[in-house]
Amino acid sequence: RELSLTGTEFDILSVLVNSKGVVGRAELLMRFWGADGTQGSKTLDIHVANLRRKLGSARRRLETVRGIGFRWAR
Repeated sequence: RELSLTGTEFDILSVLVNSKGVVGRAELLMRFWGADGTQGSKTLDIHVANLRRKLGSARRRLETVRGIGFRWAR
C-alpha cells in the first residue's frame, strides 16, 4: 500500500532497506544531522517511531538492535 512519509522518514527507511545489516545510530545521525549528531538523537527516535506507526503490520521488520542501531529484517 502507499505510505505518506516525510522526506527524512523515506530517507531513513531507504538506508535501512538497502543496508545488508545493522545501521548504527551514529551513522544515521551523521548522515542526516551532521557531524555532531547530538541534536538529532531524539529526532531520530521520533522519526523511527513515526515510521513504525505508518508501516502498520510491517513495522516488525524495522528492528532496534539495542546499543547499536537499527536494521530492516528480511
